[in-house]
Parts: sequence; C-alpha cells; structure tokens
Amino acid sequence: MPLSQERKEEYFERMKEYLGTYTKCFIVGVDNVGSAQLQNTRRALRGKAEILMGKNTMMRKIIREFTEENPDTPIAQLQALCKGNVGFVFTNGDLGEIREVLESNVRPAPARVGSIAPIDVVVPKGPTGCDPGQTSFFQTLQIATKITRGQIEMVNDTDLIQAGEKVTASQAALLQKLGIEPFTYGLQLQSVYDNGSLFAASVLDMTEDVLAAKFSEALSVVASLSLVLGIPTQASVPHSIANAFKAILAVTVGLENYSFDKADPYKALVCPKKEEPKEEAAEEAPAPAPAAADY
Repeated sequence: MPLSQERKEEYFERMKEYLGTYTKCFIVGVDNVGSAQLQNTRRALRGKAEILMGKNTMMRKIIREFTEENPDTPIAQLQALCKGNVGFVFTNGDLGEIREVLESNVRPAPARVGSIAPIDVVVPKGPTGCDPGQTSFFQTLQIATKITRGQIEMVNDTDLIQAGEKVTASQAALLQKLGIEPFTYGLQLQSVYDNGSLFAASVLDMTEDVLAAKFSEALSVVASLSLVLGIPTQASVPHSIANAFKAILAVTVGLENYSFDKADPYKALVCPKKEEPKEEAAEEAPAPAPAAADY
C-alpha cells in the first residue's frame, strides 16, 4: 500500500533529521528479516540508535535533497548504497557496541526451496530417526546409510549444500525430516559511515592489538630498508646505536688494558680472568739436634 502524502512528508522530515543529527550509521541488509524480529532489534537499540527503512527511491531522493541544502556535507556518498533490500541504523554512540546488538538479534530459519544458502550446510553422521522404509530417499541424495536399531543411520558427515547455491526440494525435505534449521537471519552489516568516511563493516574486526601488530611489522620493514640504504630514520636509529655499541664492545673485549662500565660485564663473561695458583709456603722442618756422644 503506497504511503499517503502526509506520511511521505513525515518520512522525509524524519530521515533529514537523522542525517543532520547523527554522524555515524550502518548500512544493513534486511533480507529474510521479519517485522517482529526488526521490532525486537529496535527495542534493544532504544536510546542508542535509530533504525530507518524505506524505499530506495525515496531514500536516494532525501539524500540528494539534503546534499543540495547542505553542500559541504559528505552524506552524498550514501546515495549509491541505496540499492537492494537495505536500511540505515543511525547512531552517535560506539559502533562496536551497536554492532554487537545487531549481530546478536538473529533467529534460526529452515532451508526453504529456492532460497540461496548463505553458508555451507553439513549434516552430521548418526541416527536420523527415520524408519527403514525411507532408505530410498537417502539413496536419491547419494547419502550412505545403514540400519541400526530399527532406524536409518547416516554413516558419514554429508556436505549437503554449498554457500551460494539454491536449495532444492530434496535438500529442504531432508533437513525438515531431521529437524535441522541451518540458517540464521538478521540485519546484515554491509557498510559503515563514520564522520564522512565510508568503509566495509569488516574493518570493525580490527582491534587495537591487530593495529599495533601491523604497525610494528611496517616499522620493522622501514628500519630494514633504512639500514640497507644507509639512510638514518627514526625507525633505524635505535638499531644503528645498537650496532655501534656492538662494534665498540668487540674492540674493547680484545684489549687487555682498556674497558668501560657498560663493557665490563661482557668482558668478564667472554674473557674470564685466570685464577693464579696458590703459593704453598712450604716451611722446612728444623734439623734435629746432634745426639750427645757417650763417653
């Protein structure tokens, strides 16, 4: 049912207000997300963020008008993202916190015939609960089975569906028989807008530890290049000082009559002093007195 003119004007004003009030937003995909699930997500984000859905043509028109009214705004880049079944989640809070809420609000769903599998589906081996009369059904799907205690048992784990494939009627029927709901649906994070910067949602996976490791790796590369080329930089100076100390230490260790405080521990380790043999003061025993002659 199309929106009335009054509802359209209200929607235009609300989205323009969000565009002017919030500096961050997620662009999310809403395929297979029901109204009840969306309402639960709104409830979880209350006071933290605002979810806005709408027709792509309307959202593009609002962004275009807002850009014309505010020429210096970087919002215009959001216009190209209004394609497919998408919506916006506006916030001024922490993007990581909002992301956790969005990703936690998911629901399990069965595999429907003709739907595109978002993930690989592997059916684990073991008893199926199906009676032996349904063996032909498993044979049609080329699944190895055996009869155990009056029921069909799958011998091996079975790669049933690959991600990106359409679900066939036989695959959907098997999963339904086994009571397996392999898929989960929720708001899918596609892109992130943050104060004029637009990037993929996967960038949020980079923690401070990851950034520190990447920085250290790049710093090592710069230091190596500087040392090889002989061009001193802030990254190579500590290594140059260490190398100079090693050279001075190597010369000092070879000298017997020269050393300095920092070199003493190394010199003592490399060139230990030989212990001088202890002089044994051997005292000669006094000669015995001559025996008195007997007369």
